[in-house]
Amino acid sequence: MQKTPINAADAPQPVSHYHQAMLIEGASRVLHISGQIPVAADGTVPDGFEAQARQVWRNIEAQLRAADMSFDNLVKVTFFLSSREHTLVNRRVREEVLGDRDIALTAIICDIFDEAWLLEIEAVAAA
Repeated sequence: MQKTPINAADAPQPVSHYHQAMLIEGASRVLHISGQIPVAADGTVPDGFEAQARQVWRNIEAQLRAADMSFDNLVKVTFFLSSREHTLVNRRVREEVLGDRDIALTAIICDIFDEAWLLEIEAVAAA
């Protein structure tokens, strides 16, 4: 599989480490990960946005692992944030977790299904 980042010169450029589009060629498997929530396997919800974000990434990693994939296979991530106030912490945690991996991403500010949850993340991976 080959991932090619796309950032058209005649469109706005990304403001942090992500790409406006991601061209995938030669993939034989595509995994669509439903929105992962900040709930641990034991049913607990961490306190605070950063702890919840880290839990969501652990849940995404678990789904990837179950499909014999890793963060390296991510091609698109969509964040659903309960408030704009979480944007910078969300970006910092994402960059810590993903490093310089090439992905396309979208962030949406919205109500979340459970008021205790401060975010949800869905993803697409390919191999």
